[in-house]
Amino acid sequence: MINTYGDNFKIRIFGESHAPEIGVEIEGLKAGTSFDFGKLCEFLKRRAPGRDENSTGRREEDVPLIKSGAKLSQKNFDDRVLYECTGEKLLAVIENKDIKSGDYAGFRNVPRPGHADYPAMVRSGSDEAPLGGGPYSGRMTAPLCIAGGIALQLLSEQGISISAEAVRIGGETEPEAMKAAIACAKADGDSVGGVIACTVAGMPVGIGEPMFQGIENKIAQAVFGIPAVKGIEFGEGFNAAELRGSENNDEYYFCGSGRAPESVSAKTNHAGGILGGMSFGMPIELRVAVKPTPSIAKPQNSVNLRSYKEETLSVTGRHDPCIVPRAVPCVEAAVAIALYDLILIYKEGKNGK
Repeated sequence: MINTYGDNFKIRIFGESHAPEIGVEIEGLKAGTSFDFGKLCEFLKRRAPGRDENSTGRREEDVPLIKSGAKLSQKNFDDRVLYECTGEKLLAVIENKDIKSGDYAGFRNVPRPGHADYPAMVRSGSDEAPLGGGPYSGRMTAPLCIAGGIALQLLSEQGISISAEAVRIGGETEPEAMKAAIACAKADGDSVGGVIACTVAGMPVGIGEPMFQGIENKIAQAVFGIPAVKGIEFGEGFNAAELRGSENNDEYYFCGSGRAPESVSAKTNHAGGILGGMSFGMPIELRVAVKPTPSIAKPQNSVNLRSYKEETLSVTGRHDPCIVPRAVPCVEAAVAIALYDLILIYKEGKNGK
């Protein structure tokens, strides 16, 4: 499987949901670059399964093992564990410890609706679906969060912060109502989806390339690496189609003294911080649509690719009735990977002039 992303900050994700381990290989971390291992583990805990009553029953610690490309730093202080990169590719893995492949024994030949089972079976020429979704599983966002967690720390050192939150779940927008919508769907043997909003603050002006390497392009590609994502919009997004230019344009003004470009700001942010694929000083704002978890207990119609008969399927096992809460850090990770890659592209271009 080709699970790679990036130009200067390159990542390759490998493994499967029910394999012994999953992991990520990262290229582009210069020698001497360091990251806080404790902060990385805390970030991964936000995505890890089995943390509350509305999460899957699968319990994984998701503590990454740094195999190569970084070593424990001698500059540790305040009881922190720091890793210093060697300049070689960084290899990190997560062991899959709480696997129950037997949960899938009854429907290995029956593709689950909403999953990648059917196209994966046709592609591989097999009449059995990959266990737990295999490389198509949301489990693969754990190594994505390793790379993203490191990128978040490196961006923070440059004054760039990324934060995301669930703003709609099951049609509800208030926190308690969203929780209730998840609980209701779980009780019905069903699931719900939602919307995640993400904001990037502190992005310098002029980062991004025209056309295919623009900020929207790079972020969208990375965010769609999260299996359940079905849509993304920046700024006004689709609503911009209903506005006039006079309503959608973000007018400029001088917010400081002097003639420096940094003294320019905008009165509004309909563009979501991006013009011509580049950052223009306003916060980058995007929203991500996440589909309902396809693994549900409600009976669904499917087909048996071994017997070639139609069957009714009820998915058993351990699954989230809503993956939106656990997808929030995944969005932050994907956006961080995209932006750090773009910053390195920008710096490389400046150095090449």
